[in-house]
Amino acid sequence: MPKNLLTYTATQEYLTSLVPPREKELKKMEDYAENYGFPIIGTSCGYYIYQLARMIKAKSIFELGSGYGYSTAWFAKAIRENGGGVVHHTVWDEELSQMAKQHLVKLGSDKYVKFHMSEAVTALKKTKGPFDIIFNDIDKEQYPASLPVIKSKLRKGGILIIDNMLWHGDIFNKRDRSPATKGVREFTKQITKDKDWIVSLVPMRDGMIVAYKK
Repeated sequence: MPKNLLTYTATQEYLTSLVPPREKELKKMEDYAENYGFPIIGTSCGYYIYQLARMIKAKSIFELGSGYGYSTAWFAKAIRENGGGVVHHTVWDEELSQMAKQHLVKLGSDKYVKFHMSEAVTALKKTKGPFDIIFNDIDKEQYPASLPVIKSKLRKGGILIIDNMLWHGDIFNKRDRSPATKGVREFTKQITKDKDWIVSLVPMRDGMIVAYKK
């Protein structure tokens, strides 16, 4: 195959095409994100985090930054199929929290979700762990400071998933020293140099780090 056919866009579209048909409500959530430019993890990443949660039979999941519940919906689907448990959904915004509740009720997954109206890392500190999975999608400049808290709350053998680790390609621009880009770079440096983690960066959509806590 000619190399010029292996583009970012073609690859991401292909990955999305491999995801099985979703529930109507999940598709509505995807359509909302596309129509209003709301940042969600996307279809292929949603299916991937669902797969990871099923693979380790997760029962307890904490989301740092949940938006209107798209990633929550995938995690809750896994929790339900794993036989029960809880996903912690955290947002500051009451409207987003209500949107998430409405979607999850329609998906029949709301009973597996605990909703927090709080700054995400603060909520994690206050919530009893340990957790099987922690998903991190907060403001990128806050990523480095979140790692010690995450490490203390994730069980051994648990999985940490961090979104936006390619940060729209800005991490490759050496002149970009914005707080968000610096946060992504610093977090990546911290976790890949920490011997307590086994880390891979998956170049799906905007890049997700998947880290296993030894």
